Formats: sequence, structure tokens, C-alpha cells
Amino acid sequence: MRESKIHTPCYIVQERALKENLEQLAGLARETGCRILLAQKAFSMFRVYPLIGNYLAGTTASGLYEARLGAECMGKENHIFSPAYREEEMGEILSLCGHVVLNSPQQIRRYKRQILSAGRSVGLRVNPECSTQEGHAIYDPCAPGSRLGTTLSQLERALAETPDLLEGIEGLHFHTLCEQDADALAVTLDAVVEKFGVYMAKMKWVNLGGGHHITRPGYHMETLKQCIRRVQKLCGGTVYLEPGEAVALQAGTLRTSVLEITENGVQTAILDASAACHMPDVLEMPYRPPLSGAGLPGEKPFTYRLAGPTCLAGDVIGDYSFDRPLETGDVLEFQDMAIYSMVKNNTFNGMALPDIVLEREDGSRELVRRFGYEDFKGRLS
Repeated sequence: MRESKIHTPCYIVQERALKENLEQLAGLARETGCRILLAQKAFSMFRVYPLIGNYLAGTTASGLYEARLGAECMGKENHIFSPAYREEEMGEILSLCGHVVLNSPQQIRRYKRQILSAGRSVGLRVNPECSTQEGHAIYDPCAPGSRLGTTLSQLERALAETPDLLEGIEGLHFHTLCEQDADALAVTLDAVVEKFGVYMAKMKWVNLGGGHHITRPGYHMETLKQCIRRVQKLCGGTVYLEPGEAVALQAGTLRTSVLEITENGVQTAILDASAACHMPDVLEMPYRPPLSGAGLPGEKPFTYRLAGPTCLAGDVIGDYSFDRPLETGDVLEFQDMAIYSMVKNNTFNGMALPDIVLEREDGSRELVRRFGYEDFKGRLS
């Protein structure tokens, strides 16, 4: 449906920026021979899956519903990884996914025969115990005590008990990065090769996971290419990457309106968008999302705290400064809101979910989805 008037709050996904990212990713795949998958956990706006499918090899899923979405709406390669699977769902997963990555030796013992009998490829996620990030333990799969992936000591103990454990296992998967450059991948790859190289050499494919900020300006593309070629030389098989953010990086905004201005020692602009409901990573990460036309506190003449309309005292987006005083009805636009926003939003406090709008290359806008009361009500009973 064409929409002449944009309501707030709304996510606006820009087709032109999305295509620019996809062209970079497709160029990398052509030059190196790697295969690139969309990690749906970061961006699953299936309205643009046909476009994404023109550039990428397929999708990767974290569970049954994402697997269904990838199969139904893109219909290309479909991979899945989960820390644990429901036995009653495995049959449907195998009808949807060509590659199934298991998290542990226990899962290999439980599911390998079933997966192989279905003619699917089985992989094992490994944990190289090599952390390359600081300050974001919640997003660090190599943090101490991580439940994600099999460590070398765990694998060696399992092989001592079950020598044929890896028979039929065709791939290794590791995912350790979060919004990082290729230098972190190079460090990680050194650790993976040191610990798992003897197993990697026997595999048909290796998945380098996600967290690669490939489409960010200044990203070290040559280092990434060297890493890909190193793995190809070692195992002779297919190398997969599964970026999520890189696909839709800087390809969407969240538009919001000022509802009220309050003052209690701090000038606060209450918006119709909520950090807790519409951009949860602001509180979880945490981070300060970029805002078009605004500056750091005190950088411009007028500083405000921007906050959501929920009852949560901590529903605060951050402090920003402006060239002029804010007024009720002003429209603000947060940047880079296509990723980890729509996929994580919620209706806490009965907040309406933002509209989803697709901005075409020619500047026209299509209202993809408008949510209402029934969407809130239907989740609860």
C-alpha cells in the first residue's frame, strides 16, 4: 500500500542503502568464492527477502520459526544453529534446512543419525576460547562459562568415549565476533586453527559465523579475504559467512515525534518511541543511537534527555543537543535502526509497534505494515 503521510513511530528501511550493502557482500563472494548468508536474527524484514536473495546465497536461522521464514520467503540455502533443539521439532527443521549445526557432542549423539538419514549436512559449533571484545560480555560467545560451542577439551573427552563421534560431520562453525573488524577474525582464526585445525582439514565446509562489520566504512576487507583463503586452503571446502548487521547496516531509521517536554533538573523530551519497546539494544548493549541533526550533550546550544512514554523509569534513549529548542510535535530520526530493532521490539505497557515503511530507490515510500490493538491483544491470550 502506498502511504502519503508517514505516521510516527515508524521504521523506514531504505532500499538504496540495502542494495549498496548487498552489492559489497556479493562482490566479496564473487572474488573469494565464499557463500554469504543472511543471519535473520538481526534483520528479518521478509518484504525485502526477494531483493536480498538476488545477492546472497541464502539464510541462517536460530530456531524453527526463522527456518520457516527463510525457506518460505527466500527459498535458497537454509542453515540453522541452536544451542539446543526440541526433539519434536527436528523433523520439520530437516524439511526446511540443508545444514544443521549442533552445539555439543551430546547433540551429535542424539541427532546425527536422524540428520544424516534425511540427507542433510551436519556441522559442529566449536568454541576457540578466544575473546576479542571488551565490555560486552552479554554478546561474547567466548566469555568464561559460555554455553555456545564445544571447547577442545570437551571434544577430546567426547572422542575418547566415542571414537567415531565425528564420522559424518561435514562442517565446523564458529561465531565469536560482535560488530567487529577483520583483525579480530584473524586473531580468532589463529586460535581456531591451533585448536581445531586437524579437524577442520577433514571438513567439507567451515562457517565463520557473523559479527563481521563488512559494510562499515573503513572495514579491512583485505584481511577478511586473507582469512577466507586461509580456510579454503586448509580444508579445501566451502567457506560460509553469516552476517546480519552488515546486510542492513545504516539502511534504516526510526522516526519519532516529541509528545511533551518536562523539566526536573533535566530538560526531558518524551517521545512516542521507546528505548525499552522499540530499540531494546539501547538498554541491553547499552549504546547511544545516532540521531540526525543532533550533537553530544552541550555540543549545541540546547540539550535534552530523550525518553520513551512507558512507565519504566529507565526508558531513556540518551542525552542530545540541538540547534534550537525542541517543541511538541517535532519529528526526530534515529539512524541505523533496521538491525536488532524490529526483530527485538515488544509491546510492554501496551505500546503500539511502529509502522514498517520501505523507502524505494526513487524516494517513494510503501507502508509495509501497520500494527494495532489486535497485535498487542493477540500475544497475551
